[in-house]
Amino acid sequence: MNKKQWALVGLIHIFALGMLAGCGKSAASADAKDGQSVDKLTIVQIQDETNPDSGQKNEQFRSDMSEALGIEVEELEGADYSVGIEALKAGKLDVLLVSPMSYYQAKKIAGAEPLVTTTSMGQEEYKTLFVVGKDDTTTQSLADLKGKSFAFVDPASSSGYMYPKAKLVKELSLDPNQLENPGYFFDTVAYSGKHDSSLMGVAKGDYDAAAVAGQVITSLVDAGMIQEDDIRVIGETETIPNALFVVRSDLPAETKAALKDFYLTYENEEYFETFYGSKEVRFTEAKDEDYEVVQEMVEILNLEEE
Repeated sequence: MNKKQWALVGLIHIFALGMLAGCGKSAASADAKDGQSVDKLTIVQIQDETNPDSGQKNEQFRSDMSEALGIEVEELEGADYSVGIEALKAGKLDVLLVSPMSYYQAKKIAGAEPLVTTTSMGQEEYKTLFVVGKDDTTTQSLADLKGKSFAFVDPASSSGYMYPKAKLVKELSLDPNQLENPGYFFDTVAYSGKHDSSLMGVAKGDYDAAAVAGQVITSLVDAGMIQEDDIRVIGETETIPNALFVVRSDLPAETKAALKDFYLTYENEEYFETFYGSKEVRFTEAKDEDYEVVQEMVEILNLEEE
């Protein structure tokens, strides 16, 4: 992805904003500019990379929030970070779940503020793992991936694209603008769309190698979709900050404070077990400094606009 492509990340699929606009301009955006209290919040959950079902079966959480805040809460499920960010900027929604890289975009494009993130799921750190198939006995390092067919997840994905690409570029001194070009380093590069698709693709031999979130491997093994020895790990990225909820900066301060307090004091164990895989997970305050690593990645990948 070159500089101009980066500039377009926040604009692709912009036509889809009509779907959000159809829900009506959020009441929050109408009142916030005048500093008044709001009577409705619109929240969009983009599929969490480590928990693709996070936007579903969420009625109890929405109801609990609405009761605690004393206002109507509308929760929608999205499928594209860039669409959500543009909707946030346009005042079509108030709270958005984003990946670390998409937080950088949301902050830059829409002036979003960090709200809350989650504690880790279990003891496993959130990292991207580079995997090859079980029959590949020769690939032992990232350098050995040269000439292989490789799968990223999606250019907007932190763990499925940005982090692994930065790792490859930095460790192997590769040109970020050419990495995806056939024959430059990899034989071919594909975008599978989902972490499990990349993983299953390697297990079945559709791709020689892929970069996937480590927690997805655990999930698919636990679900019996792959065997633990179907793939082999040859490298990993640094720890990735968890996805976070961001909020529009022009919401009234009292609304933002009440919203944060709800998240931080939410104790429904069934909810956390359903959506985050553990009763022990809780929301915790998201701080801007925890995501400063994204700026370094932007520089490594040469993504800043001209």
